[in-house]
Parts: sequence; C-alpha cells; structure tokens
Amino acid sequence: MFIVNVEGAIRKNDKWLIVERSKKEEHAGGLLSLVGGKVDLEGNSSNILERTVKREILEEVGVKVKDRLIYVHSTSFVTDTNQNVVDIVFLCEYESGDALPLCSDEVEEVLWLTTKEILHHPKAPVYLKESIKCAEALIPVH
Repeated sequence: MFIVNVEGAIRKNDKWLIVERSKKEEHAGGLLSLVGGKVDLEGNSSNILERTVKREILEEVGVKVKDRLIYVHSTSFVTDTNQNVVDIVFLCEYESGDALPLCSDEVEEVLWLTTKEILHHPKAPVYLKESIKCAEALIPVH
C-alpha cells in the first residue's frame, strides 16, 4: 500500500514558493520542498488530489492558488521509516495571500526562489530539482 502525497509548484514573478521543512518532520526534515501533504481518506469523492493540494497550500503557508492545476509528474519513494509514497506534483498559479510558515511542525521557513537558486541550493534534494525542471517546462512562454 502507498501513502499518496501531493505537492504544488507555485510560481509568482519568476520565483517558486519553496518551504524549508521543519526539522521535526520524520522525512526530509530541514530540506527544501514544494508545499503539499498527504491525501486523507474520503471514501467516494471527486478531484481529491486537486482539493488536497489546494487545502495543504492554504493550511501550511496561507496562499490561495487558482482552480486550474496542471499535472507535472508523479514519483514514488520510500521514507526514512520505510513507508512507500506516491508523490504527485501540480503546477499551481498563485492567486492571493502572503506566504508565511503557518504550521511550525511542518514548515520552518518560506522562501521565494528562482529556478537557478533552487538548482544550486545546498538544501535542495535531487527530487525537488527534478520537479522544478519539469514544472518549468510546462510554463507557457509569453
């Protein structure tokens, strides 16, 4: 069985909304990450991934994203505690709100970083860099 996790790649003014995960987190504590979280059991429901990513972003950093989400990619990994996780990333468009670390058990710090800053950041894991590269490839050129 898998835990299902969703993440939002949120971009505003050519910068990505990135969080430094709380050191209290049992998986990847202290590393940079997109905003997101686990999908709750809901029985029969529609758009559960989309609703979950929007809710998690609002709860963790106080940012509202627009309804139109674009699928970026999915990956799987095993946590430090041996749990299997499927992770789904969506490209999200910023709508409103000031990004703040609202949940100190999960978010240490909120950062707005360019793609280049993320790709060269010492706390950015390989999977975050891959997600950012994949998300950036989906952004329409103006």
